[in-house]
Amino acid sequence: MTGRLAVIGAGVGRTGTQSLKIALEHLLGAPCHHMTEVFGNPDQIPSWIDAAKGRPVDWTALLSGYAATADWPGASFWRELLDANPGALVVLSVRDAGAWYRSAAQTLFDIFDYLPPEFEPWMDALRRLLRDRFCDRFDDQDAMIGAYLRHNAEVRQGVPADQLLEWRPEEGWEPICARLGLPVPAIPFPAVNSIAEFRAEFGMPSLAATP
Repeated sequence: MTGRLAVIGAGVGRTGTQSLKIALEHLLGAPCHHMTEVFGNPDQIPSWIDAAKGRPVDWTALLSGYAATADWPGASFWRELLDANPGALVVLSVRDAGAWYRSAAQTLFDIFDYLPPEFEPWMDALRRLLRDRFCDRFDDQDAMIGAYLRHNAEVRQGVPADQLLEWRPEEGWEPICARLGLPVPAIPFPAVNSIAEFRAEFGMPSLAATP
């Protein structure tokens, strides 16, 4: 499958998006774009920087070869992606707002000091993206939770009901398969990318070792 997305993930990071990525790849038989794809394919970075700066982006070309998206940065461009893929199912992955902030604060919002220097331009663009389309006041719990709730409300209001699936990770395969018209796999739904796993992957100290 190239050039057209079957699923657009509108849920922000730390709402089960890594597990959703793996699940969608299993169901659709093609890659799902996720923030990890940006780190693994730095040739994508200039196009995502263009998107973060509001420059024109050829979404079909940028996501050629992918059947779906999940996580940031794609979650911030769900409107543009839906315009480019009008038949796609939009999956809004959600969790309790307080639990989301605690998880994000211990992973995503703490990552900027732990990436190699070559990713600095992308980190600058990502911070700008969050500032412009979400919030980058990472230490302000109320501001970040407000942005999280606002983002989810905008997706609910902006996506036609027959194209929107609001999904929680604990719901597993069934709601996704039902909306895609696919059989439920005879394997457990993936559960990956815990806080400890995330911090270890990016060379961040474990929370137990953090004073």
